[in-house]
Amino acid sequence: MNNFRATVTQIENLENLNIVKFDFCGTVLSMMSLDLSQEIQIATQVELTAKSTNIAIGKNFSGQLSYSNQLQAKIISLTIGKLLTSVTLSAGDVLFESIITSYSSKKMDLKVGDEVVALIKASELSIQSIV
Repeated sequence: MNNFRATVTQIENLENLNIVKFDFCGTVLSMMSLDLSQEIQIATQVELTAKSTNIAIGKNFSGQLSYSNQLQAKIISLTIGKLLTSVTLSAGDVLFESIITSYSSKKMDLKVGDEVVALIKASELSIQSIV
């Protein structure tokens, strides 16, 4: 699991559906949630989490996507296996991992030092804890 420390900046809700926005190192992250604890309020600091397999990577990316969360990141290391590749990324001082197919990593010609966009759907981001 990947962890991102962030601050709640906005909460929108309609019935049981909540869209929560966070500030993560100057980047806005969004989370979709059906149940939101009463403890989560504007200015609350939280630890967000996302599975490595739920983080996609874009290289030389331009255009619009429905992914709410798009983090500018740098590739720190690659571990290329027969089927899967583990990509260690940094955004600011935070290191996190994306696991993609080795086919994709080779097709994208990923290399250490590449600037990429890490993509996380709002439904794949969750609050692990309150800080």
